[in-house]
Amino acid sequence: MKVDPFLVEHFMNKYEHHVELNLAETCVNPFTLEEFLTLMDREDFFDEFKKKQLTYGYIEGSPELRKGIANQYKTMKEGNILVCGGAIGANFLTFYSLVEPGDTVISILPSYQQLYSTARSFGANVKLLKLKWEDQWLPDLKELVKLVDDKTKLIVMNNPHNPTGSLIDESLLKRICQVAEDAGAYLLSDETYYGLFYDEKDRVPSAVDIYNKAIATGSFSKGLSLTGLRLGWIAASKQIIKECMDHRDYTTISNGMIDDALAAIAMKNLDRIYERNLKLLKTNLEILSAWVENEPLVDWIPPKAASVAFLKQHTNLSSEELCVKLINEKNTFLVPGECFEMEGYIRMGFGNKTEVLKEGLERFKEFLDQFR
Repeated sequence: MKVDPFLVEHFMNKYEHHVELNLAETCVNPFTLEEFLTLMDREDFFDEFKKKQLTYGYIEGSPELRKGIANQYKTMKEGNILVCGGAIGANFLTFYSLVEPGDTVISILPSYQQLYSTARSFGANVKLLKLKWEDQWLPDLKELVKLVDDKTKLIVMNNPHNPTGSLIDESLLKRICQVAEDAGAYLLSDETYYGLFYDEKDRVPSAVDIYNKAIATGSFSKGLSLTGLRLGWIAASKQIIKECMDHRDYTTISNGMIDDALAAIAMKNLDRIYERNLKLLKTNLEILSAWVENEPLVDWIPPKAASVAFLKQHTNLSSEELCVKLINEKNTFLVPGECFEMEGYIRMGFGNKTEVLKEGLERFKEFLDQFR
């Protein structure tokens, strides 16, 4: 099976561990284990857990964890949840379970490359729905309808959106679900950044609470700051979950028991985690907004949710040249738009510590001075 090089992962792996300031990190300031257990009032966790036998545990994820995840949705129960190895594992398992050679899969661009390259590697005819600056990085429904054909098996979206931070509102989401329903297609909604709504009035439902052939994937990495657990999940109808379970038998047995137990604690205390993370994001977004407003060589469509922003740069360098030069000269890391097949743009993550963001933006400004 031939796979496309995963551009953003290759770029991140090459540089991110060798820079002083990482402004490309998309997770909201990951917890230390001590910080997490203190916030959860569970400093005794390992005293209790150390007597447990380290077996395979529950294949689908522990009942406690799956119940906690299901409580985020209106229509999902424990049996509608399958715990996976990160959202990347959840997405891959969905493609592996549903997509066959010759199927048409429609996916948005730009997006996390997995959301279109995986289906292509399975022999699908992948059609790209290109998001545009002038549409505020939102899907054009008329263009989506034009891409649908009689072999359309799966429509793929990402909400909130990586790399732009755009947000499909409830009205548009329902219309996208209707397009999928009219086509008899599944809808995969990567909701990795779900919960990171700066304003509660902008909260949107999950696709699985709208359409019965929708599949939502989630993660403990981005909005929950538990990146090192490497856990995510699929939420879907029981029929889809069974299909995924049948395919999972060939890829994974179970996830780690300690990871599962820590994740279950998190699901009981989501309000504390989101209070911490949204406070940080709102502070950082205000700083970043002021910086962009005063930087003539950078434009953007301000993000509506998530912890990422997509910046349009106006230098005489390609975005990759700019990012590599910024690393070499200022020891500061951003991701070029080429990693998303979008030349002229840069992805920034702003969920890092505020002092890191401030210093990184100052260095970026100093770097841009040479192009004025």
